[in-house]
Amino acid sequence: MPRERLGEFEFIARLLRPLAAGLPGAEGLGDDTAHLAPPAGHEIVVTTDALVSGVHFLAHHPPDLIARKALRVNVSDLAAAGCRPWTYQLALALSDDIDDAWLAAFCDGLAFDQREYGMDLSGGDTVSTPGPLTIALTALGVVPAGQSLHRAGAKVGDAVFVSGTVGDGALGLRASKGELGGAGGADVAALAARYLLPQPRAMLGPRLRGIASACMDVSDGLIGDLGHICARSSVAAVIDVEQVPLSDPARRAIERDAALLELAITGGDDYELLFTAPAAGRETIAGLAKEVGVPITEIGRIEAGDGVAVLHDGRELALERTSYRHR
Repeated sequence: MPRERLGEFEFIARLLRPLAAGLPGAEGLGDDTAHLAPPAGHEIVVTTDALVSGVHFLAHHPPDLIARKALRVNVSDLAAAGCRPWTYQLALALSDDIDDAWLAAFCDGLAFDQREYGMDLSGGDTVSTPGPLTIALTALGVVPAGQSLHRAGAKVGDAVFVSGTVGDGALGLRASKGELGGAGGADVAALAARYLLPQPRAMLGPRLRGIASACMDVSDGLIGDLGHICARSSVAAVIDVEQVPLSDPARRAIERDAALLELAITGGDDYELLFTAPAAGRETIAGLAKEVGVPITEIGRIEAGDGVAVLHDGRELALERTSYRHR
């Protein structure tokens, strides 16, 4: 029996148009363009992420969670810029195995997280593809003019901080594929959930304005992403790997297989905030962590030079790679 399939315009009218109802400038998705004006005294910050089946999610993952991940990885970029989420545009390249039930669940996931982060759809595109399902999402945030955070700005003497825990995303992909040997069912579920449904620090990011000297989110790996901050800021960093915060499931996995430590700090998909700040601001940052309910851990320092040195038991750790790369 053939699967039911909405036509392109029926899909837009029935499932996508309700997602744009809260934003007058979206024109009900009736035009090819949206007409947007930021609040007075604010500037717009724009980010785009693409998710591909088999790379960023697996074909068996629930469509509502895939949608939420697509939105959340963009919200994470906005948080790293100190922005408040505002609106987004969505481009879908739909493969032949996507039916109406899948699309309805996908849009339900978008609607759920729109409410969570205060965003509305403002446009996009849908096309067919013989290749894997691909989701490209462009998110727009707003921030008081001149106050957004950047990768550049870290200074010699600054401390390096990271929110939450590191390594769950990369280990969670292994768990999702059944490749995390010896892990119990609860650990597999916890790590897989962190991979599929990241927790962008949308409340923390804007609160770092005026505190952080440089900031980005951990998408491609802690060490590689810190390297981006160093390169943009013309400084070096030294990290104490024993201070890198790990979840209990990640710690247990590394205790079983020490080689997973390198994956945890270079594998990416954590979507935590990595930032530098003057060391004198430690108490302020500790207080902020309590206020927003997100742990923040000091893991290293900024020095003169270039690159990132990773210390393990006081000795520099040689890494085969520093981050995940698509090419």
